[in-house]
Amino acid sequence: MRGTINKLFFLLIFIAGTGFLSFAQSPEDEKADLSYVFGMVIASDLIHTGLEFDLDAFIQGLRDSLENQDTRFSFDEAIERVETAIWTAMAERAEMNRLEGERFLAHNADRPGVNITSSGLQYEIIIEGTGRQPEYYDFVKVHYTGFLIDGTVFDSSQERGEPEELPLQGVIPGWSEGLQLMREGGISLLFVPSDLAYGTQGAGNVIPPNSVIVFEVELLEILENPPQFFWDFDDMDFLWDD
Repeated sequence: MRGTINKLFFLLIFIAGTGFLSFAQSPEDEKADLSYVFGMVIASDLIHTGLEFDLDAFIQGLRDSLENQDTRFSFDEAIERVETAIWTAMAERAEMNRLEGERFLAHNADRPGVNITSSGLQYEIIIEGTGRQPEYYDFVKVHYTGFLIDGTVFDSSQERGEPEELPLQGVIPGWSEGLQLMREGGISLLFVPSDLAYGTQGAGNVIPPNSVIVFEVELLEILENPPQFFWDFDDMDFLWDD
């Protein structure tokens, strides 16, 4: 959320502070294009907040700032109101996602072929593999597609046309557990509760907070000679050593 606010206000400050859209030497069509794309960029951040806007009031606030007119609120007051509004919208959306996820998992649990582990992970075997079964410290090569429960694809090695090589101890818990239930050559659907995925934080603008996520995973092989890596304790992420 802070990143969205910072990016949005950086753009607004940049526009207002530099007069970027009003320099006289630019052709009118170039000025119009620049104005349009700045509006697009600002709107792309606003859409992700989930808030509804009065477009007339928004344009008036933008105009007052750009033209150095008296504004209805001080800049500090504006920042505070924006933060409060976004936090509230995020909390409401997170709660809605939690309830939707619970309903989805409850319904999915009743489908034939769906298994449930003690952690709450649900999985369905599409093709039973015949190879080895990975363990927690293994590296695996996989093809996968990740969905939100509304069917939105948020990531896919299939679409990129290249499988991924991953350490099972370096992925979300639902993935790590689910892959250990598979065998090489197998394909499974993993229905991952939010607490085994990205939890209350979500993942940027891609996976909303409290989201149940679904993966179709093909376990191609367990890697005998995995890539070298080291653990970055600052970013808490795997960094590959070429």
